[in-house]
Amino acid sequence: MPDFPTLAKLAEDLESGRTTSRKLVEACLDKIADPAGEGQRAFIHVDKAAALAAADAMDGLRKVNAAPSRYAGIPISIKDLFDIKGQTTRAGSRALDDSDPAEHDATTVARLRQAGFVVIGRTNMTEFAYSGIGINPHYGTPKGAWNRAQGHVPGGSSSGAAVSVLDGMAHGALGTDTGGSCRIPAAYNGIVGYKPTQRRVPLDGAVPLSFSLDSIGPLARSVSCCAILDAVLANEPIVALKPRPVKGMRLAVPTTIALDDLDAEVAETFERALKSLADHGAVIERIEMAEFHDIGPMNAKGGFAASESYAWHRYLIAAKGDVYDPRVSVRIMRGEAQSAADYIDLLNERRSLIARVNARIAPYDALVLPTTANTPPKIADLADDKAFTTENLRALRNCTLINMIDGCAISLPAHREGDVPVGLMLAGSGGSDRRIFELAAGMEAVIRV
Repeated sequence: MPDFPTLAKLAEDLESGRTTSRKLVEACLDKIADPAGEGQRAFIHVDKAAALAAADAMDGLRKVNAAPSRYAGIPISIKDLFDIKGQTTRAGSRALDDSDPAEHDATTVARLRQAGFVVIGRTNMTEFAYSGIGINPHYGTPKGAWNRAQGHVPGGSSSGAAVSVLDGMAHGALGTDTGGSCRIPAAYNGIVGYKPTQRRVPLDGAVPLSFSLDSIGPLARSVSCCAILDAVLANEPIVALKPRPVKGMRLAVPTTIALDDLDAEVAETFERALKSLADHGAVIERIEMAEFHDIGPMNAKGGFAASESYAWHRYLIAAKGDVYDPRVSVRIMRGEAQSAADYIDLLNERRSLIARVNARIAPYDALVLPTTANTPPKIADLADDKAFTTENLRALRNCTLINMIDGCAISLPAHREGDVPVGLMLAGSGGSDRRIFELAAGMEAVIRV
């Protein structure tokens, strides 16, 4: 990954006068506009005039010591799932083309603006956020970090969000995560992606996929960058992140499901990262998680994503189903066959699952597992629907485990420079967000040696 600065470094440069918001925004706009780059596929809409005006405003406020935060003036991207006042929210689809412009910013967008971040534009995504691969037939598919000449998927559904950060088109990104949509593209592109405890960040103003599972989180270049953005999104004070020493960390590796059918590069990179953690004094225990076996049957009829997305889409898909991505509409329509009893069973089974898993992992600081079972597939290899379905499920599987237990999780790059990107996921029960950030900050540099 190119050596772009962290949010902390950008804040220092702004405070010292080494740069200005205007310069940062212009540099990002130049990268988006570069015909040799991925900007035309990573972004659905670019807020050039508004971003430059906001940059000038932040520079003016900084000159009179009135900047709303240290990070005021830093450009970020917004996933096309979020309302931005005056713009149409399309959710990566053509079915919402004629929707009225939003009257208000989504709560999370408003919070980022209040901290002074500059919205650079709306990023591409899997239509209606319903895939972990990142392919979009309407707006094109941005190529991921790995072997761009051949064209590998960027991961989804926050595909453009990850590529915008990877390529310096933004210095942080707002994404969502229902079954891995922040963590998968982070893993595939060698950056950091965070899925918070769902209840910490309001969903208002974001097109839903599954209101039971949807979480709103950041993608950025480091653990500390994600922690800063997460605090803003959760409306919490931005507190300096204190990394925990690796020595003495109590980490559990779930051997049930999470280590099945791994690509060789994923297995090798994951085991090397575990060895490095152990060499630095982490206590690592491999444990069975029998509870994970319950998740497959719970999702056999499409689970929460199918039932809850169908409830939202049923009228729109009846009117405009012909313009939907068929790979998305077929998954939404699975919800039509679920009964009220099926859904109530799901609610009860999930409550039991959460309680049992929380009890199982209570003795440990965190779970550690590969973010995805696969490395980024080639875009061309997924033209076949069967191949797409197989790789999509492999991308989503491990991340979905954490959404189903109402947990929080972060994906860290674990591969060595020049190797195919592989993510290591650190996860905990709901409410353990700060601990996960501290643990991740402590192990961030250690796992790539």
